Amino acid sequence: MIRLFEFRDLDRIMEIWLEGNLKAHPYIKEEYWRQNYETVRSVLPNAEVYVFEEDGEVQGFIGMDAEYIAGLFVAEGHRGQGIGHQLISEVKRKRRLSLHVYEKNIGAVAFYRAEGFRVENRMTEKETGEQEYLMVFHEDSE
Repeated sequence: MIRLFEFRDLDRIMEIWLEGNLKAHPYIKEEYWRQNYETVRSVLPNAEVYVFEEDGEVQGFIGMDAEYIAGLFVAEGHRGQGIGHQLISEVKRKRRLSLHVYEKNIGAVAFYRAEGFRVENRMTEKETGEQEYLMVFHEDSE
């Protein structure tokens, strides 16, 4: 079931966030994610966040900033089961979505392409020096 974030979800979401970033971005130093942990934890409760919950356990979430997808994470052991697709479908009602994804995160890039996102721009992220894509979804481009 997909529902809006509740404060009681915060610890589980942060666990999924950290594990997901460490696994998906081995080319970025672990220290980078650990240094940003508290900042993310402090802003999450005020963000538009949808969680996927099954059997009382949060298994994934998507964070939005208006039409921008700030993050999409699915817990280890639950990936490849359609949870990411369901979370994307939930926010596609906004008609236009955008996000940044590291070019080296090949699995995520392929996932977003399959969901109808297109690369609109390529740039270097300042903090990590890594190449990333700006990917955009328009409802009429599906």
